[in-house]
Amino acid sequence: MVHAIRMHETGGPEVMKWEEVEVGDPGPGEIRVKQSAAGLNFIDIYLRSGARPVPLPSGVGLEGAGVIEALGEEVGDLAVGDRIAYADMPMGAYAEARVMPARIAVKVPDNIDDRTAAAMMLKGMTVQFLIRRTFKVEPGMTVLWHAAAGGVGLIACQWLRHLGVTVIGTVGSAEKGELARAHGAHHIVNYREEDFVERVKEITGGAGVPVVYDSVGKDTLPESMKCLQRRGMLVTFGNASGAPAPVDPVQLSAHGSIFLTRPMLFDYTATRAELLETANDLFDVVGSGSVKIEINQTYPMKDAPRAHVDLASRKTTGSTVLLP
Repeated sequence: MVHAIRMHETGGPEVMKWEEVEVGDPGPGEIRVKQSAAGLNFIDIYLRSGARPVPLPSGVGLEGAGVIEALGEEVGDLAVGDRIAYADMPMGAYAEARVMPARIAVKVPDNIDDRTAAAMMLKGMTVQFLIRRTFKVEPGMTVLWHAAAGGVGLIACQWLRHLGVTVIGTVGSAEKGELARAHGAHHIVNYREEDFVERVKEITGGAGVPVVYDSVGKDTLPESMKCLQRRGMLVTFGNASGAPAPVDPVQLSAHGSIFLTRPMLFDYTATRAELLETANDLFDVVGSGSVKIEINQTYPMKDAPRAHVDLASRKTTGSTVLLP
């Protein structure tokens, strides 16, 4: 019998239960996948807690990798036996097998293994759309990236350095600082010990940066605005420390006519063509060795509640995968 993590109510990690589930045949536009691994992400916590409402009961997890076991009708560009990976709704990645929409699955190249694929799809495609489309960085720029030692941050530091961009990375400990530096960050700021606004001004000679990437939220967003150049962009894409206070539009003009955006990956991979372009760019940069995916934690899938606790308490670094 197939097992999966299910939740029948939203709340703390304890609402996730390892249950026997029935996995039927795929319908039109669907595939059945035997899963090799699932990725762990902060968005999983938001969805599990009810911060973002979802229909219940529900599976959990948006990111995974595995092998196609069966195809439904109207699936044209995938085949039984294909290795695939994905990062999108509907939830259900924390499972030994599942039926899912074919439109969100992409073929994984032979030079990328399943665990790596499961660990990188959501985080890696997030980095891709943030630095290539939300704000297209250019060689010679200097950017500020908060939580540089996190799963997204470590990918971003490598990718940005590969593109010729100078990275100022904030971290919460000396150990995380060394990790971010080893992955490409040029300047490290421990925000528990230093004022990151002052350090950014010092590093940039008072000019500030053209873009700040902020996934921390409440603890950093107000000060992040002070780090920007005139007409710079603040990209907020997560709330690891909690939701920030509402921003009065007048603050944007007060800090130099800056821009504020709250993008989501799924709006940048809304079409099949956009998804394939984003995923293939990621596969290319990882396959070339320019970006290495660090899987620093693995958990049995049934221990997803413990993995959520560790992620929320910032005990993890890099990427984490859950194994069936």
